[in-house]
Amino acid sequence: MSNLLEGIDMQSTSAKRLASLTPDDISAVIQMAWEDRTTFETIEERTGLIQTDVIKLMRAEMKASSFKMWRTRMAGRKTKHRALRSTEMKHDDSKIADHRRANC
Repeated sequence: MSNLLEGIDMQSTSAKRLASLTPDDISAVIQMAWEDRTTFETIEERTGLIQTDVIKLMRAEMKASSFKMWRTRMAGRKTKHRALRSTEMKHDDSKIADHRRANC
């Protein structure tokens, strides 16, 4: 996790949130971030990490090529933000996040 906090002001709220994560928490965030149907809002509700924190975590924890692949995949993906989802989509992403967390 030393990479995760490199170059971040340790007094910032973001740094404090990232520093409080256990290896299991980091694994769960990465898993939820890769899941198309789990929104960034759900990740924030579960972990306290906002979207920019998730991006920092993913950049620090993944190989550069994997991070680029993830960012390309997430760019413009409507399912990663509740506000952009179709009203016809009746999928509750918190249930997926619960399921994923239980299987970690």
